[in-house]
Amino acid sequence: MKYLAAYLLLVQGENASPSVADIKSVIESVGAEADEARINELLSSLEGKGSLEEIIAEGQKKFASAPAAGSSAGAAGAAGAAAGGDAAEEEKEEEAKEESDDDMGFGLFD
Repeated sequence: MKYLAAYLLLVQGENASPSVADIKSVIESVGAEADEARINELLSSLEGKGSLEEIIAEGQKKFASAPAAGSSAGAAGAAGAAAGGDAAEEEKEEEAKEESDDDMGFGLFD
C-alpha cells in the first residue's frame, strides 16, 4: 500500500510516470525501507492500463458491485436477539470488550 501511495503522490506532483528510483526516494524520505521487487511489481501491474483516472474509475465500478459489509452481521445479531436475549446481550458485551482499546494501554489520540 505504501508503494501505491508513493506512486499516487508522485503522479499528483505532476510526475506522469514515476520510476522505481522516484518511488524508492519517496518511501525512504519518511524513514521506511523500500523493496524494489514490490515497486517493480506495482509498476508492471499498472503498465498499459491507461491513465490513472481510468484505473480509478474501473476500480470504483468493481467496488460498486461488491456486497456491503455488515449486512450479514446485522442479520445474525437480530436472529440471535430473537432466539435468546441473554445470549445476545452477553455476545454484545464481549464484542464491546474486544473492540475497546483500554486493554492495550493506549488510545488512538494518546
